[in-house]
Amino acid sequence: MHNRLRFSPVRLGVALVAMLAICYVGLIATVMSYAAVTIDFAQSERTDEAAVSALEADYLNAVASVTGSDYAALGYAKPETEIFVPSAPATALR
Repeated sequence: MHNRLRFSPVRLGVALVAMLAICYVGLIATVMSYAAVTIDFAQSERTDEAAVSALEADYLNAVASVTGSDYAALGYAKPETEIFVPSAPATALR
């Protein structure tokens, strides 16, 4: 009977290289998926910013229309008297 090592250094080296290659491929897959998620988030952020800027433009146009209107020419008149309803003072602590 021969007294041989069951695991030779070459076999251990090949197994180590194979395991490191699998880990390397896994790391590449992880980095690529992270990059895809980051790009998707950046694109959705740009889309949301565009929607917000469109709403802001609509709002500013509405404010400009209200501010620039001549209400006297449109038939509105200032009230002759102003009456305020008396009420108890509102406090934060009751």
